[in-house]
Parts: sequence; C-alpha cells; structure tokens
Amino acid sequence: MEISSETLANGWIEYTLKNDNQMQVKVLDYGGIITEILVPDKDGNLENVVLSYENKTDYEENPYYLGAAIGRVAGRIANSEFILHGETIRLEATEGEHHLHGGSNGFHNMIWESGMTETDHSVNVHLHHIRREEDDGYPGDMDVYITYTLTNDNQLRILYEAVSDKDTALTMTNHSYFNLSGNGKRQIHNHEIRMQSSQIVELNEALLPTGQAMDVENTPFDFREGSTLATGIESDHPQNKIAANGYDHYFIFDNQTPVEVRENESGRTMKIMTNQPGLVLYTANTLPENTNFSSEKQGAYTGVTFETQATPASLQYEQFPTVYIHGNRPYKKMTAFTFGVEE
Repeated sequence: MEISSETLANGWIEYTLKNDNQMQVKVLDYGGIITEILVPDKDGNLENVVLSYENKTDYEENPYYLGAAIGRVAGRIANSEFILHGETIRLEATEGEHHLHGGSNGFHNMIWESGMTETDHSVNVHLHHIRREEDDGYPGDMDVYITYTLTNDNQLRILYEAVSDKDTALTMTNHSYFNLSGNGKRQIHNHEIRMQSSQIVELNEALLPTGQAMDVENTPFDFREGSTLATGIESDHPQNKIAANGYDHYFIFDNQTPVEVRENESGRTMKIMTNQPGLVLYTANTLPENTNFSSEKQGAYTGVTFETQATPASLQYEQFPTVYIHGNRPYKKMTAFTFGVEE
C-alpha cells in the first residue's frame, strides 16, 4: 500500500491513496474533496468512478459540491432557521430563502489541517478543523475530524467525528457523484440499486419536506428488491416530477444492511455500509451540459450521490431521524464504500 501527497500550484495539498490492487483514491485538503476513485472493471480496466473537474482550480467554486465534505448540516434547512431550546437560530440563506449544505462558509470550501498515516492494513488521510460559532451561525464551537481510509479489500471508509461545546445541529456527509460505468462513459439510468427503505421524506415543489413520510410500496422509490435508476428518471410519479425527473429524496433505512449498487456493462459493484439512519439519493437531474467535468458524458444523469446522513427535516418535524446533537458528547459516524466486480 502507498500514500503520497502533492502540493498544487494554488497551495492545496492533494493526497493519493493506493492499495495493493491498484485501487486509488485522491483527496484534497480543500473541502475534504474526493477528486478521483480509480477501480477496475470486470476486464481489469482501471477507471474513475466519481465525477471530477478537468481542472482542479474549478473545485474552488464547485457549485455542485463534487466530492466535497458537507456540514455542518447536509441538506436544505427551510427558511434558513430552526428552533433550539426555544431560541430561533437564523442562518445564511444560500438557496433562495433557504440554507443549503452548511452555507457559503461550509465545510466544502475551506482548507482543513491535514496529514497522512500508513499501517499494515490501510492508508489514511486525516483532516481537522475547529469550527467557531461566529463562523456560520450554528450554536457551539466544535472540533471536527474526518478520516479517509483505504484498505486492501477495496474499501474506502470515511469516519466523521466531532464534539461541540453546546447543543447544536450537525449531520455530515460526502457529496461524491458516482458513475460505475467508468470515466462517465454512460449515464446512470442502468445503475441497479438495492436498498432496504420502506419510506422516504416527501417533498413539496420547493424540494422542502412536507412533514409526511411516504411509503414506497408500488412506487419508483421501492428499491427493496432492486430497481434501476431509470425507473424514477422516466417516471410520471409526482415526487419524481418535483425533483426535475429523477431522485433528490431522503430514504429512511429499515435496517443496517448494505446499499448495493451494480452497473452491469462494466461489472462494477459498490456496497455502502453506514451507521447513519438514511441517505439522500440524488441523480444529478439538473447538472448543466456546459461543465468542465472530466467525464465523457456531460450534463444531467452523469452521476448519482448517496449522501448518508440524518435529515434536516427533523428540525421542523421531530418524527424524522434527528440532526440535533448534545454538547460535549462525541459525534461519530462512518460510511464505507466497498468496490468489486461481477462477471
């Protein structure tokens, strides 16, 4: 196994993790951004399975959050405010009247303290940041750590740890767009997903929670026995239409069994394990054609996110998996992506 670092022209550090199977992961200290994940297909071809910019400097703007660490709260907070212990907490409005992905000063666009380590079984990138209350308006000063670990089992683990000195809201995730065809050769319609989730958080036309949990039975949101993403992309279901013809929804897990993803033509598979209560599935429904992505295909449906997290819907509707955390109690969440091939 190997790990190395390179200082880019703009001063960012890019870390390269490589295992004995030649799988590679590249991570920036800027935004904790995953810029590449190279894994073999069924014929042994090593290709990138996440959307990436052609030029690294484009990550500075990164309006689509490609590969980025997201926080403090991943997702939309309605009207950019929530109530904590009877006090209204007001945040920066970054998407119309609403607060998205931690705001303009979120985890995705800052330089993290960084370092690397190597063991007999893994190579690791360590990120750290001290977040101040005045930085973003969320209550509490917070110590935040993210660790990226690559193993010889072709598993990429992301460990999120934090401690706040006050009760606050926190749910972190990674915003990589996956495309298992390799180098974005094909759109994601034929990616098959298997996920044990009986309910989603229903959305209104502003992509905000209605407060209702929708049962997935007999809908394009039922992945319990396996279904392709085309099912929802091509669906007339009102929830798919609201999301601009696809998915942009929070799925509540029934249990902790893996989420399984397969792309038949390449043979690549990905299993996702997490101790989070659910994930946001987003099929890049509105990505524009005129981007500087390095993928062969451009525009909508060139990638799919699996944003493992709690849901900011819980800030308005307490029946959903909560983003509230207690002061001086450790926050510790993990998501693992394990890659393989099927003949």
